[in-house]
Amino acid sequence: MRNGKSFAGAIVALAVLASACSASGGGSGGSDLSGSLFISGSSTVEPVTALVAEFFVEENSNVNITVEGPGTSDGYELFCNGETDVQDASRAIDEEEIAACEKNGIEYVELYIAIDGMAVLTSPQNQSAPSCLNINDLYALIGPESEGFNSWSDANKLGEKVGGIGTPYPDQQLDLVAPGEESGTYFSFIDLAIADLAEKRKQEEITRPDYVASANDNVIVEGISGSPNSLGWVGYAFFEQNQDVLKPIPIAPLGGSNGECVSPSPETIESGEYPLSRPLFIYVNQEKARTNPALKAFVDLYMTDQGLKTAVTEVGYIEAPPEDLQATRSAWEEFAATL
Repeated sequence: MRNGKSFAGAIVALAVLASACSASGGGSGGSDLSGSLFISGSSTVEPVTALVAEFFVEENSNVNITVEGPGTSDGYELFCNGETDVQDASRAIDEEEIAACEKNGIEYVELYIAIDGMAVLTSPQNQSAPSCLNINDLYALIGPESEGFNSWSDANKLGEKVGGIGTPYPDQQLDLVAPGEESGTYFSFIDLAIADLAEKRKQEEITRPDYVASANDNVIVEGISGSPNSLGWVGYAFFEQNQDVLKPIPIAPLGGSNGECVSPSPETIESGEYPLSRPLFIYVNQEKARTNPALKAFVDLYMTDQGLKTAVTEVGYIEAPPEDLQATRSAWEEFAATL
């Protein structure tokens, strides 16, 4: 089974000599740079950052870089405590985290680096899974009102009530395996699939608590692929890398019929046609960039085509639209000019 972390492992410790990289290219000169970088956060963004670190080490050798992926929420806690240089994030920083950063005097640069989609999945062994679901079906099966549903068919009444198109669901056990609350992928799913209907129905904006949750995408892939009754979701890149053992369920836009089902693909995610797509970010600690030239050099390289295009596409994500890439580069260049 391939894993999105295969580029550098779950925790990447690289000895690199960071060079003075410019926004137009990276990896020349600057042999006097030394020190270390600690990057944490999203397991979804981790493989992109790890690959950028690998590019960095090809021409440099004296800066120790650690990249890990415990989850977006856990990463924000470290970042807002001033413990990390860069935060990988599969969702934007929220109000509570902004307040925590402000309390600790942590200023940052937000950089939008790529687009990802979340694939809703079951096992290829599941021959009874619906051929298409919409957002309301996902609420009926996974949302806060589905707690205690032991079979797919337990959600039939709720699915009909909220406007699902996948009913009647199969009369078979329901084995849910998906990201937990430490993962940005969890909160992105809440935002895109649960929140609106939960608010309308005066429910808490959460998933049902009674499922197998993990921050490790490999565990989720193994859980979904290993059960003929499974349902879950992961970032699109992890599905793509494991599509031999996973079966995607197409998702229709709200109000859509079975004829309007959309499968996740680079094209449908980039166009926004696929309903479960999201931006990916990195956040850079401003003070650490001021005091650590290696950090500036690393982010300079990240902002080149080698980072925002080559690394992004090699790990299976989608390039951000050109205007967004330019805005990202401009945001970094504006800050870097103050260093």
